[in-house]
Amino acid sequence: MPLWFLEMNAIQQALLATLFTWGVTALGASVVFVFDTVNRKMLDAMLGFAAGIMIAASFWSLLAPAIAMTEAAGGRPWVPAVVGFLSGGAFLWSVDKVLPHLHLGFPIEEAEGIKTSWHRSVLLVLAITLHNIPEGLAVGVAFGAVAIGVPEASMGAAVALALGIGIQNFPEGLAVAAPLRREGWTRRKSFAYGQASGIVEPIAGVIGAAAVLLMQPILPYALSFAAGAMIYVVVEELIPESQLEKNTDTATVGAMVGFALMMALDVALG
Repeated sequence: MPLWFLEMNAIQQALLATLFTWGVTALGASVVFVFDTVNRKMLDAMLGFAAGIMIAASFWSLLAPAIAMTEAAGGRPWVPAVVGFLSGGAFLWSVDKVLPHLHLGFPIEEAEGIKTSWHRSVLLVLAITLHNIPEGLAVGVAFGAVAIGVPEASMGAAVALALGIGIQNFPEGLAVAAPLRREGWTRRKSFAYGQASGIVEPIAGVIGAAAVLLMQPILPYALSFAAGAMIYVVVEELIPESQLEKNTDTATVGAMVGFALMMALDVALG
């Protein structure tokens, strides 16, 4: 790992890592400069892949360390894990009910949140943006844990999490840009909207790292909170969308591969 990166403080590391994850979102959106349409089966495989990565990251990179550090401190290991996990899901559920958004593949009439006259494109971007919040938060919390010297946290594990989140952001950028291009938008505008969905990750990453540095005792809860929010996104959004066109086997294989890759990254680097 480069020395210059190790010499940064946790907030700078979290910012750089989440700028990378945002960049991969933009890379996924940039596919519209090459192709006008994307094969739906391929997109479903990538959505399943993203779901697998998020499920694995939720346990290996977030819940397991939260349980281990609570156990090491002499506390009840299940308490922060359960409370934080359910709080993360409840937070996303609450935002889901308020923020107007539209899931991929659904008609405009099925937009969720407060009713609005916003265009379909804006609602699609907001849907992806919503589930990028816990991803950025998770990366920030991971780097914050390393900075305060938590034995169960390591720089390798934090980098592995950022890599995993970055990889699964590729289909997310594409999932916004491709439908817009298919609806007749210019390549440049489709790309702009697709990459915009990832802009929230650096913001959430910095907030996550800063929160851990300022309030160290909340770390197990923060890790579990991020895990709960990510699992909420997977179950409520990614899996249903990947199965919408009945490409169930393709999406399932993608999820298995994504889980295995994230698990391997975390174990190898952590």
